[in-house]
Formats: sequence, structure tokens, C-alpha cells
Amino acid sequence: MTHSLTQLEHHEEFIGRHIGSETADLDAMLKDIGASSLDDLVSQTVPAAIRLPHELPLDAPQTEYDALAALKAVASKNKVQRSFIGMGYYDVIIPKVILRNVLENPGWYTAYTPYQAEIAQGRLEALLNYQQMVIDLTGMELANASLLDEATAAAEAMAMARRVGKAKSNAFFVDVDCFPQTIDVVKTRAAFFGFELVFGKAQDAALHDVFGALLQYPNQQGELADLPAIVSALKAKGVITAVATDLMALLLLKSPGEIGADIALGSAQRFGVPMGFGGPHAAFFATRDEHKRSVPGRIIGVSIDARGKKALRMALQTREQHIRREKANSNICTSQVLLANIASFYAVYHGPQGLKRIATRIHRLAAIFAEGLKQTHLVVLNNSFFDTIHIELGSHAGDVYQAALAAGYNLRRVSPTVLGVSFDEKSSRADVEALWQAFGANGHSVDTIDGLLADGNGIPASLGRESAYLTHPVFNRYHTEHEMLRYIKRLENKDLALNHSMISLGSCTMKLNATSEMIPVTWSEFGDIHPFAPLDQAQGYLEMINGLDGYLRAITGFDAICMQPNSGAQGEYAGLVAIQRYHASRGEGHRNVCLIPKSAHGTNPATAQMASLEVVVVNCDDNGNVDVTDLKAKAELHSKHLSCLMITYPSTHGVFEEAIKEICEIVHGHGGQVYMDGANLNAQVGLTQPALIGADVSHMNLHKTFCIPHGGGGPGMGPIGLKAHLAPFASNHAVQPVEGPNQGQSAVSAAPFGSASILPISYMYIAMMGAKGLKMATQVALLNANYVATKLAPYFPVLYTGSKGRVAHECIIDIRPIKAACGISEVDIAKRLMDYGFHAPTMSFPVAGTIMIEPTESESKAELDRFIEALIAIRQEISKVEAGEWPADSNPLKHAPHTQSDVIGTDWGRPYSQETAVFPLAWVRDNKFWPSVNRIDDVYGDRNLFCACVPMDEYAQ
Repeated sequence: MTHSLTQLEHHEEFIGRHIGSETADLDAMLKDIGASSLDDLVSQTVPAAIRLPHELPLDAPQTEYDALAALKAVASKNKVQRSFIGMGYYDVIIPKVILRNVLENPGWYTAYTPYQAEIAQGRLEALLNYQQMVIDLTGMELANASLLDEATAAAEAMAMARRVGKAKSNAFFVDVDCFPQTIDVVKTRAAFFGFELVFGKAQDAALHDVFGALLQYPNQQGELADLPAIVSALKAKGVITAVATDLMALLLLKSPGEIGADIALGSAQRFGVPMGFGGPHAAFFATRDEHKRSVPGRIIGVSIDARGKKALRMALQTREQHIRREKANSNICTSQVLLANIASFYAVYHGPQGLKRIATRIHRLAAIFAEGLKQTHLVVLNNSFFDTIHIELGSHAGDVYQAALAAGYNLRRVSPTVLGVSFDEKSSRADVEALWQAFGANGHSVDTIDGLLADGNGIPASLGRESAYLTHPVFNRYHTEHEMLRYIKRLENKDLALNHSMISLGSCTMKLNATSEMIPVTWSEFGDIHPFAPLDQAQGYLEMINGLDGYLRAITGFDAICMQPNSGAQGEYAGLVAIQRYHASRGEGHRNVCLIPKSAHGTNPATAQMASLEVVVVNCDDNGNVDVTDLKAKAELHSKHLSCLMITYPSTHGVFEEAIKEICEIVHGHGGQVYMDGANLNAQVGLTQPALIGADVSHMNLHKTFCIPHGGGGPGMGPIGLKAHLAPFASNHAVQPVEGPNQGQSAVSAAPFGSASILPISYMYIAMMGAKGLKMATQVALLNANYVATKLAPYFPVLYTGSKGRVAHECIIDIRPIKAACGISEVDIAKRLMDYGFHAPTMSFPVAGTIMIEPTESESKAELDRFIEALIAIRQEISKVEAGEWPADSNPLKHAPHTQSDVIGTDWGRPYSQETAVFPLAWVRDNKFWPSVNRIDDVYGDRNLFCACVPMDEYAQ
């Protein structure tokens, strides 16, 4: 048979790489569920009233090779210059052993949030190291496992200060010398919390009646304010003090904890994470032990397993938004785990001496540079500094700036007459000499001035660090590459990620993160660009972002995209902010009621609370749908004050609700807006659109639907799509404004385009799939979920289906009858799945006592069959408990997961065999994943809270 050249070029190659099953297997699954084709399945699943009447207007799919080549050509339009801009973003040297074995390793970047701690001990240890690093450097007693970025961490500190503070004032003090992007985000958050902001110099903070204060150390000018005196004066007035600081500087500076601050925060970017045009970067957040229950984000704690062995877990989860909803500390769902782990490995690899040497060298270069300028009689404005120097140049500032630019250096334009220069880990003596030349400070020798500065120091003696840090053995034993490599691998081996088996978490969409999508992330053209670099140096970035903007508008039907939110929860917040700004512009700022279905994600009510909205819960009917009658009644009751409805579609119950258009019309009829949670967008792409359905704004989890990996709990991106009337109210940026109708709007994240360096992942995915591939991915996601539901239905009740008996892209199986009959719970099933080599689906969400399964389109029929076989085998094990063959308190489910310790020795003494425990099905032997600890005692961990590194001898015990 003759094939045409077009056929042989096989432009659709990647579609078959991404979608797990080939045609024969798809046909077999369709037959098993009683559908004649994928289109037939869609007609039975997606309401006809919302189906797209046309194909998506996207380019034809590209091969992996062609897509990479095309993106490389775009990336080459970026001009990588040495950036001395600073402002919280600095060039770094990421150790290659960490680059290749963590950042570029699917064993680290495809893992999920460590809710199943027994198979996440590796990244939990890396996060515990991160917390210890932050605790040591900040001088605090407790640190969380990262936040989204420095600016949002500052906003979280403001909110926490209000929660824990006793002052009656409604005002919050902000140091005018905080980074401007931080001030921008704090302004947004304060406006919607209803806080008054008071701005002033740090030394005047105690003159004001405020509940909290935010100070920068070192500040945006590079200066080191007299924080001990300032903080002492604030504490005397009962003010909660937050210090935004720099981990690299804290290697040489007295810590915020020693100074007396209540909260320390900042970015861990300098510890080995590329600038990436703004992110992703892990923010750190530390505080006093007395505030542990008020800290935003996740905290990793030490507990014990069933054998009494030390084991790690996420502590104090009852603070989280999925449980406390609108009473949660924050709406944070995605943090920056992958980047926090990189920062912790950076600290482990360099150790305290190596880190101090890096910091001291940075400071020394800054001091030499400043002295050379002084000797040329230029005006250095700093009285003190760590790495940043501000220079008054008068009318010559522009010429000096251009001279530095021509020499390959980006400086900060502080004002028309002042330039800023910030040194970093990549800075060298050659850079100092080149910058001297640009400033007209010619004829100096670095070595000569170095010698003159024998006693010179930009750090006042009163602020010099004397306390020790990073004394734990983990920071003092892995300094050779061999040892570091083995340590990273040892931790990786403790974690189950997508490179081992499927992770079927409902609402989390754990699909393939293809290598071709990931490769551009570590290109220098994307990694080494400062977020505030001159835009003519970022033309490749802007072209790629604009291309992705066009893709997302075509897919969602929205008129505009705001790319700034750097998590799904941030996207929710940005969407509600746009809605509230819109209402206020129409003189309807009194609209403050947010309707939320009972089935919603916990982030929805938590986000509504952050926007100061009153949450009114809408009931669901017995089929899992929104109760339209209840919605009508509550919309009518709150008509004058109705701001919006937050709804997920398909619903979190895994059903395409047929009344969705009517639901949107009801809300619009009462003057409200519809916010659509994009968690389940993977079931819409190519079949329907949020804008077509009736949504006014929606966020898109690029880390779900569009293939950015979960990274063990982050990074993520949550850009929002908006209809034209809301577009002018989307977030923008004070430092580097983005073109569009939303000029002057304040920010929700630190960087203009959020975590820009991971946007190429989604760009590559869409380019390689094209309209045909994206639609087929959605269809196969529906098929895989219905296949799993059909196969499991004889063994576990499927809780919700549509009017034609179909589920959407996920299904919920009900464990409550089993628990009532014999005491086996959804937790027991989740832990037992580990023995079969699988990560558990989502437990007890959105309905307590259930398991929500989302197989995604990337899983093959063979993998689905193994998963189904495992759950059926577990059901048969449960039957033995129900029949009394195994005791209710001693069976493979109650003792799960089983470790190697369970099969060593002769004191087994259980009513089932060791083989049943660890090799329950024949194929488990071929790819056995051994949990490194037995079931973890959550209660013990919270009652005996310990959130720092455990002494090594205790691990040995």
C-alpha cells in the first residue's frame, strides 16, 4: 500500500504518545461500556445544549521534533543578559547534580501532593530539610513547607497578623522600602479584606496605631534598617511584626527571630532556582511556635508509624481549606514543593560553610564595587548593604544605564537619577570591572580595592550574624557529588510517582507530563530572564505567552486571559477580585453574597472569604446535581446583594449537570456573575466551553488539564479567562505592566506572568495535540472513567451518574455501606492499594466515606485493567472480613501498607500470609513498590507536633 508523504510525516504522532490506549483497546473499552464510538459516548454524557457546534480553531498538531524546534526559534528571540536588577530575583548557579536528578527527573516532578504519606517519605524528608533550613536562617521556631511567592507570602502575613494579633486597629503598616511588587499585591489583598494600609519609613512604624507591620530586610534600596530598635518599639505596642527578608543575606545578618519579629518571609529563589521571568519560586514563611495553628499553607511534621518508627506527614491538616472551608487560614492549595525541594537540596549540597562562602563573596563583590565608585567620587547612597547598591548619578543616569546595557548588563532604573546594582551568585570580578567602566569609574583594580577593604563591611556590627545555623547532620555530610547523588536517589526511591504507576486522583488530573513538554523549562533562554528585564529582551517570552493566550481563548471561548495567577487557588481569587471590581465600577459594591454548591472544592469558600464575600451554600439533590429550586430561592433571597456563583463543571460529583445553562441564567437574572472553577476543564476541552455554558470568568489549572506536572505539591499555574466586560478588571502589575484593557489594576502575584518559566509546558502540549488531539484526549478521559465505573459497579456502588447512566471524567465509589457492615473504611482501601503498587484515589471528597477516581486519558487499558483488578481483589479481601474469615481488626486492609519489615523474621502471627500481604496479585512481583514506613499515626503527630529535622540517631532507632 502506498502512503503519501503527508501520511508518512505523521504530524499527529504525539497524540498517540499522550493518549494511553491504541485504537483496538479503545474499541474494546467502548464495547464493554455499551457505546458504539467516542462520539456516541459524548452524546450520552455531555448535554446537547452545551456541545460545541464546531472544532476548536487551533493549528494542526505538530510532531515533538517540530514543536521543539519551533519553540526554540521563539526562545532565541529572548536576549539573555546578566541581570543586576535584584528586587527579589537573582541569577543562580543550580548544581548540575540537582538539575538533572531533581528538576529534570520525573521521579520528583510527577509525584502528587503527599496526602498518602507512607509513599511520599522522600519528598517529605526533603521538605522537612527545607523547613529546618528556614527555621535556622530566620531564627524562628516553626516554618511551613513553602508558599507561592514572596509578595503573596507578605499578604498572607498581613492576614495572619490580623488573626493572631490583639490590637483593635484595622490598619496595617507597610514599609515604603518594601519591594514594589510586594506592595502591589498587599494593596490588592488589603482592599478586599477591608484593611487600611499605612505607608511610611520603617523607623516611623511605631508612631502609628496598627495591628501589624511589614518591614523589608535588607530593603529595596539595599539598606539595613535598625530593625532591633524598630521591632522592639512595635512589640511594646502589641503589633505583630512581619519581616520580608533574603535567605542569602541571613547567612551574614542577624536573623528576624533574634531581632524579635513574629513572622519572617521571603523567596527561596536564590537557593538554586532560576529566575524564569518570575517563577516558579518557593516562598518561605516562618513564625513563633505559639502561632502554629494560624500559619497559612502546609507544614510537614514528624510522627510514628504502626511499628513505632519515625515517619513524616503533613501536620495539622485540620487548618486546611478543604476541611475548614471559609474558616481556613488561607485558600492555598498548590504551593511550590518541587522548588522548595531544590532549595533544600541546594542547602544540603553546599552546607553551612559553602553557603556562607557564597554569601560572603556576593557581599564582598558589592563592597568592592561600591568602594570603586566612591573613589571615583560618585555618590553611593547606601550607608549599609548586603548585595545592593544605589547610586545617585543626576542627569548622567540614563547614559550610564545605556552603557551598562551595551556591555550586556541590566541595571535597575530606580528613578530618573538613581541606578541600582544587585550582585548575585554568578557575579564575578570581571563583572565588577565592566560595571566600573560603564559608570566611568575606570582604572581601578579589583585586587587593589579588595586589599584596601581588609576591614570594610557594608553590614553594621550590630546586625552581623553570630548565631550558628544548619548544624543538623543532613547539612554536613552530602557535599561530594557521589554522596549527594545517592542521597537524592535514596529519597526518590521512597516516593511513588507517575513513572511507577497511575495516580487516579479525582479532580487532580494526573496525566502524562511529556518529556518534550518539559525540556524547554531548563533552557537558558527561559530560565535566565529577570521578570523586570527590559521587554525588548523578552520578545520570545512574550511571543510564547501571547501564543498560549490565543490557545486558551480558543479553547475556553473567553475574550481575554490573565496569565498572572500562579496557582488554581490564586486563579479563583483573581476571578473573584475581577468580579468585585466590576460590581464596584457600576456602583454596586454592596454585592457581597457568593453562592457555592455544597459539592464545591474547599478552596471555593476559602477564596470567597478572602474577597470578604458572604458564603451561602446551595444544596445538591440525590443525584449530585445542584438543587435548582434551592438555587432559585437563595438567588431571589439575596438578589440585591448577589455577587456571584462559584460552580465547578462538570460537577465535583463527576456529572455533567443538564441544568447548567439554566443555573447560569438564574444568577445573571439577579445581577450576579458566574465563576466557573476550572478543576474539571479536562472534561470540557474540544466538547464545550466555559464561556459557551454561561461562565463570566474561570481559572484554568495548567497543572491539571494542560500538563504542567504537580511536582509533589506544586508548582502550578491558574490563569483566568474573562468575558469582555470583566477584562478591564483583571489583575495587572505595578512594576512591569502588561498590555491590555486592565491598566492600573493591582496584582495578585509577584510577577507579571506568574510562574512564566513553566508556561512552555502547556504551550508545547497544545501545539503537539492540536484541535484533534485535544478533543480526543477529552473523549478518552470520559471513556476511561466510564470504563472504570462500569467494571467496578458490580463490586462498589457508583454514587452519581448522569441521566443516561454515564459519569464525566471521574467517578465516585461509595465505601459507606462496607464500613457500616464490617468497619473497613476508605482509608483502609487507600492504604491497601499501596501494596498493589498504586497511589490511592481521592478520599472522602466531595462526599465523606467515598473514593473519587479519575483515570485520565494518558492511562492505557492495560494499566486501567491492573487498577481495576486491584480494587476487585481488595473487595474480595473485604468479603473475607465481612464473612468473619479474617478479624475486623487484623486483616490485610487494617495493617496496610506492608513494608519489608513485615516480611522479615518469624513473628508474623497474622491470619493471612506474608505473600498475601506484599504480593496480593501475581503481577505485583514484577514491579513491586515497597512503602518505606507502615501506616502513620496522624493523631500522635498532631499531639506531639515536631516540624524540624529529627536527629539522625533517632532515625536509626
